[in-house]
Amino acid sequence: MTKIYFDKTFSPLTSEEIVAKEKNNMDAKRFKHCIGVSETSRKLAQLNNYDPEKAALAGFIHDYAKQVPNERFIEIIKTKGFDQDLLNYNRAIWHGIVGSYIIEQELKISDPEILTAIKRHTTADTEMTTLDKIVFVADFIEPNRDFPGVDEARKVAFANLDAGVGYELAHTLSFLVENRQKIYPKTLAAYNVWSIK
Repeated sequence: MTKIYFDKTFSPLTSEEIVAKEKNNMDAKRFKHCIGVSETSRKLAQLNNYDPEKAALAGFIHDYAKQVPNERFIEIIKTKGFDQDLLNYNRAIWHGIVGSYIIEQELKISDPEILTAIKRHTTADTEMTTLDKIVFVADFIEPNRDFPGVDEARKVAFANLDAGVGYELAHTLSFLVENRQKIYPKTLAAYNVWSIK
């Protein structure tokens, strides 16, 4: 595997320290996914005139908290000023919204744009920055993803980032409805905005 290195870490921690902490926080499959999202974020950033280093780092750490125990998420939601409605959802939502808090604490990253992109990668939002859209879409289309429609999703996203967000939201909502799962209100509101971009 190629060495993972970031020219900018937006943290007092070195690139090596961030990579080591991330690797220690998840299994090998999740780590491989994070590398894929990082590489795809870099590519999308280059296509959309955004800082590729910042995008690559945000993509790499987006799932830092994915395998944190539920009990820890619940404790943070209850004690750190989060919307208590989050308790009605699960780690699929928590690892972005609450995960950004864990990233700030453990990786010492305080850049608001990176933290917001982490928060929004599980839900999307009605307003999204370029970095929000890059991480959201890269998570969906990175090379290790394999699901019906992924090739079309990649084609759409690489041609037009906003259209990529709309495509992903439509796919996600369809999946949630088909599986009779709850839909986070922000995600539904985001679909109503991005589906017509």
